[in-house]
Amino acid sequence: MLNKQIRSVLFAGVAAMAVTACGADDVASPGEGTIVLPAPTPTPTPTPTPTPTPPTGGPAADCPTGTANVGTITTGNGEEVRNCQISGVITSNLTVPNRNGTIYSFSGAVEVGVDGGTTGIMTIEPGVVIFGSSGGDFLLVNRGSQLFAEGTAAEPIIMTSRQNILGTTGVNSIGQWGGVVILGRAPISDCATGGASNPGGTRTDCEAIVEGPSNAVYGGTLPADSSGRMSYLQVRYPGFEVSPGNELNGITLAGVGSGTFFQNIQVHNSSDDGVEWFGGRVNGKNLVMTGIDDDSVDSDSGYQGNNQFVLAVQRAGGGDHVMEADSNGDEDAEPRQRHRLANVTFVSSGQDHVILLRGGGDYEFYNSVFNSPAACIDIDSATTIQAAGAAADENGPPVFESLFMSCATAFVDDGNITAAQIQTLFNAGSNNTESGTSTLANSAAAFAFINGATENAVTPFAVSGVDAFFEDVSYIGAVQDANDTRFQGWTCGLYADDCATAPTIG
Repeated sequence: MLNKQIRSVLFAGVAAMAVTACGADDVASPGEGTIVLPAPTPTPTPTPTPTPTPPTGGPAADCPTGTANVGTITTGNGEEVRNCQISGVITSNLTVPNRNGTIYSFSGAVEVGVDGGTTGIMTIEPGVVIFGSSGGDFLLVNRGSQLFAEGTAAEPIIMTSRQNILGTTGVNSIGQWGGVVILGRAPISDCATGGASNPGGTRTDCEAIVEGPSNAVYGGTLPADSSGRMSYLQVRYPGFEVSPGNELNGITLAGVGSGTFFQNIQVHNSSDDGVEWFGGRVNGKNLVMTGIDDDSVDSDSGYQGNNQFVLAVQRAGGGDHVMEADSNGDEDAEPRQRHRLANVTFVSSGQDHVILLRGGGDYEFYNSVFNSPAACIDIDSATTIQAAGAAADENGPPVFESLFMSCATAFVDDGNITAAQIQTLFNAGSNNTESGTSTLANSAAAFAFINGATENAVTPFAVSGVDAFFEDVSYIGAVQDANDTRFQGWTCGLYADDCATAPTIG
């Protein structure tokens, strides 16, 4: 975790992005006048010249307004396309259109809006592909500004690395560009000044500096704040260590409010976490993390939200915890973390425990599947298992309902909360299986992730009664069976070995 002492917000004086349009050549057809002959002998009507068929393929002739033409690039698929660069600070409405023969690239830190200043909106159309060339290339949406990145199941938006575009990535490629950082104005804890706690989320001075970018601030008093809409979005090969212990995640959601739409998202082969929530209230559904090198799911700083249909599959030899929750210190700070998850499938490579719960937060797991050749559950700190009402904003110890586990070791005793204590909490729930036999099936991922007979034999918990955000379904886990199409078509690496393949631009 970063040193939480807040610093003055210093954004470099970056001029608003230049509006650069590369005009295409205009070709005018010559006209013909009327010819009058002295002897009006009829002239045969000439055979009309066929209308030329426009050429297909090849790079676009120019770049859209708000982007810069930096030449062409030939992809690993052999497509030559126009490279239209996005850079600087967006202080207006920028639309990134899907055009034939066009790819986009981030140059440096691309910021949407200025914190406390002029706001901006960035809209990315379905099917757009954008790449970064290094860890210094990333997208950051400041407080009060918005990102609308809404693909479709047939045309997801892909943000990836230059190496992926060139077709040179492999199964263990990670950390090839920065990632996506969204900063909002919803309540957080771990305030950088005036004490860590923020009772009721009403302190106007409760802010913090986010991990990764320099002097980027998040937090506020607007639980329903909207940072835009993100859906059908792939983020491939992100993550970058800015300094020791200070890294860009695949996607960072910091102080992001419940008015933000965050569904149908994949992060693939991030060198740090897949998605990390720092406070805020944003909910998420249909979230996929594949090949993440650190924690696939991470939440901190008073995050209170719901996630359903979360699939995390680590890669062989990679990954830390599949989920890590909060950190030690300031464990009774408010708002207290309350992270609730339903229909989760967490498949670990065995490098560490499936989940680590700590920091005094409140955690709930419903209708879920944990699988690992190592251990399933580790819980640290007495504050994490304290009773409801034992401290301010305390909802009680972790909850497990309809959870099927198949791990070499069910519960971890590392000298903190004992395995027996964890087992007691686990057994307090209904329809939990401590040491089951996995029948997970595979398609093309590193490990099996599709429910089999033993997973589908578990009676699901009626999770809609926990929160209206959750859907009641007839199965546990994220993927019911081979006929479940929830993640098909818009993801990579699950149903075909295609993440390393250069995206088709068209």
